[in-house]
Amino acid sequence: QVQPAESGGGVVQAGDSLTPSCSVSGVTFVGDDMVAWYRQAPGKKREVIGAITWDAGSRHYADSMRGRFTIYRNYHENRAWLHMTGLNPGDTAIYYCNIQRGDVVYWGQGTQVTVSS
Repeated sequence: QVQPAESGGGVVQAGDSLTPSCSVSGVTFVGDDMVAWYRQAPGKKREVIGAITWDAGSRHYADSMRGRFTIYRNYHENRAWLHMTGLNPGDTAIYYCNIQRGDVVYWGQGTQVTVSS
């Protein structure tokens, strides 16, 4: 069973940076896997931030997320990260990663990010 696990959320000040990570327990990423990051703010729908293909490392971002968010992965650590800069209170949300393996998507439980002004 593929089970992503996010970590590295927290409470930060406006203007800070934060880099939550996504790892998979017991299973190694394989070449065709794609890791995507989403977020869901209170009272809002879950929205996509972007994704990275595991093998080629190609990154794709939602238009509204370009510029302050960078997704990257490390083969040896079996882990992906979402680097966020210039955080503002509007970025307060639960941040989720998912792993897309073929036609199946595996979701993590999310990590809370709270940005205070």
